[in-house]
Amino acid sequence: MAAGVGLVSGTAHAADPVAPAARAASAPQSDLAKAKAANVQTFASPTGRTVRSALPAARGKAAEAPAQDAAGNPDLKIGLGATSRTARGLELTTTVTSAATPLSVTIAWGDGTTDSAQASGSTVLKNSHVYTKTGDYTITVTVTDAVNNVQAENQLSIRTPGSDFTPHAPTRLLDTRDGTGTAKAKVPGKGNARVKIAGNAQIPADVTAVVLNVTVTNTTEAGHVTVFPGSGYRQPNTSNLNYESGQSVPNQVIVQVGNDGYVELVNGGWAPVDLIADVTGYFTRTSSSGYTSLAPSRFVDTREGLGTSKGQVPGYGSFGVQIAERGRVPKGVTAVALNVTVTNPQEAGHLTVFPSGQTAPATSSVNFGAGQTIANSVIVPVGADGKISIRNGSWKPADVVVDVVGYYSPDSKAAFLPVSPSRWLDTRQSDWNGGPAPARGYLHMFISPEEQGVEGYVLNATVTNPISAGFLSVAPDPNTWDDYIKGTQGRPERPVSSTLNWTAYKTVPNLVQASAGDHGIVDFWNQSDHNVDLIVDLFGYYESK
Repeated sequence: MAAGVGLVSGTAHAADPVAPAARAASAPQSDLAKAKAANVQTFASPTGRTVRSALPAARGKAAEAPAQDAAGNPDLKIGLGATSRTARGLELTTTVTSAATPLSVTIAWGDGTTDSAQASGSTVLKNSHVYTKTGDYTITVTVTDAVNNVQAENQLSIRTPGSDFTPHAPTRLLDTRDGTGTAKAKVPGKGNARVKIAGNAQIPADVTAVVLNVTVTNTTEAGHVTVFPGSGYRQPNTSNLNYESGQSVPNQVIVQVGNDGYVELVNGGWAPVDLIADVTGYFTRTSSSGYTSLAPSRFVDTREGLGTSKGQVPGYGSFGVQIAERGRVPKGVTAVALNVTVTNPQEAGHLTVFPSGQTAPATSSVNFGAGQTIANSVIVPVGADGKISIRNGSWKPADVVVDVVGYYSPDSKAAFLPVSPSRWLDTRQSDWNGGPAPARGYLHMFISPEEQGVEGYVLNATVTNPISAGFLSVAPDPNTWDDYIKGTQGRPERPVSSTLNWTAYKTVPNLVQASAGDHGIVDFWNQSDHNVDLIVDLFGYYESK
């Protein structure tokens, strides 16, 4: 085990016993509402689009009294406006112009459901609606004036802001070593590689965000890689993976696709590097699979025979993992969100995680060196038999640990909303007074405290400046916002899962699909014997309303 630290039975941490930290530092309350603002959409259909028609009774009398319809309530018209502030929710404003007469109003939401109301004369009506699926809808509002035998109708086309997930067989979109998706050449220092997403590898043109496993390799100096949307977006002050000379480092990324259908990979170091990007899924507003977050749950540990046979995975060996109908994962899931850790590897190599029933693709999910303990976030399609497969791409054996953090399915309600990547916490900064993440303690971060409908968050967590080996755990906090305000919070139970592992003096990042839990508070546990600095970046969130 690297530096005397590894994964002991049921968890991944330094050797106990160690006295736990007596305090839990708090990260500043972040403003998810501000991050959400970019996803707010507005729609309008002015009164000039109103279509007037005679009621059936009036049409039957047309020959006897042809002037009746023209004279009855001639100013009747409808203006429509809507605002979408949540993944599938809508606030509709109906402005009715009419003579002082009783009116019946019907709203057909475009999904087979309707609402109705009674009004009188000119009025403004407010209605809310939540669609069960993401997508495009046409709202039809009809106002009926039975006294004057006339009705008016207006329609409004809307699109839900949230996106559903579609799994994709792991496929390489970029490899600067052989010219896949770009020129065959290293990415220069401070240079970038553009990755075509929309329309590539059968990914739809209307893709909103993409899941990539990004790997940097053939490094000669230390640096970092930043992934962000293409045209129309500025490079953020965030990072997705960090590397040192001679390292091959992977990290999963969920990133919004730019207006031009591309994403950008920027080499933040001064020396050239090779970059690789493999797609495993994408998001569109076409109804597909929503997301359900879970508190991290261990499904595999080869050291103790959990979820597979006991013993290291042999070189170039594979094993299957049952995902569906196990633990809290139901039947019918299309993909699963994992944290995959390799430990005790006897030589350098990589792991490939892929759907059951398929041949292992030429992609990697976790890269490792001899003796290294390293974790990576993985989203992988689930095979028709409810299983996934894991292959050891090294010549020699290694142990594998798998924690499930969520799943995608047609029955899951939460849709994804990407945001421009932004830094939410950096314990190194002068404006942060809480100090580093305490040894054997945790930082709790208020992301959407007590806000209903938020299922989870897409974060990138980075640990830096460690002076000893350890690992980070991320889990929802069981305390309420009020508990923390009053100082009556209890100490959460220490998680048994690992999100990322590090050795002394190394900087290590990993994507985190963090559950919002019941209260919108997330804990970041420093499972080591010394303080470490923690950096947290936000890339999006899942919402179920």
